[in-house]
Amino acid sequence: MKKIWLALASIVLAFSVSAADISEGKQYTNLSKPVASAPDVVEFFSFYCPHCYQFSEVYKVNSTVEKNAPENTNIVRYHVDFLGPLGKDLTRSWAVAMALGVEDQVSPVLFKGIQETQSIRSVDDIRNAFINAGVKGEDYDAAMNSFVVNSLVSQQQNAVADFQINGVPAMIIGGKYKMKNDGISAKSPEEYAKTYSEIVNQLLLKK
Repeated sequence: MKKIWLALASIVLAFSVSAADISEGKQYTNLSKPVASAPDVVEFFSFYCPHCYQFSEVYKVNSTVEKNAPENTNIVRYHVDFLGPLGKDLTRSWAVAMALGVEDQVSPVLFKGIQETQSIRSVDDIRNAFINAGVKGEDYDAAMNSFVVNSLVSQQQNAVADFQINGVPAMIIGGKYKMKNDGISAKSPEEYAKTYSEIVNQLLLKK
């Protein structure tokens, strides 16, 4: 029984030490203008952003956060349209992905087409990327100018303005806290993503 208690105590102590290491200004900052109606976790990104590519496809931070978040946590990813010649088109296409529920399917394909092969140079190329990701062309076309997609485009643009986002990747927790991507020490992409996820979860408890 004593061994069990000691094991439990060590787990609690480890968590407490971890929590004590997290501080405002180091791993996160408090927003000067919190957004009360925001989802629990909002990630802003751009397919034109090399750091966003690393964040998503190499470090896999967003998928790790989603996997380890408490049940019923509302997590959204919003594309910003202030980067790249097809920024606005990609924001609308990302709204299509959100409406069709295919974000995980199309995200790697779009990142590869923009960052690796530079094969996405037009709106037709974006459409073809969706098709290559397994989305039917007719479904993409039907959603493109739908009311739902128009609303999701506005939702993304309004969130960028509300949170005063001028750089990506950016992750906001509880409408109050902005993660500092350079404030996390790790020896590997996996450790970075895990630590990032743990900090997000602790900030969710504060919101």
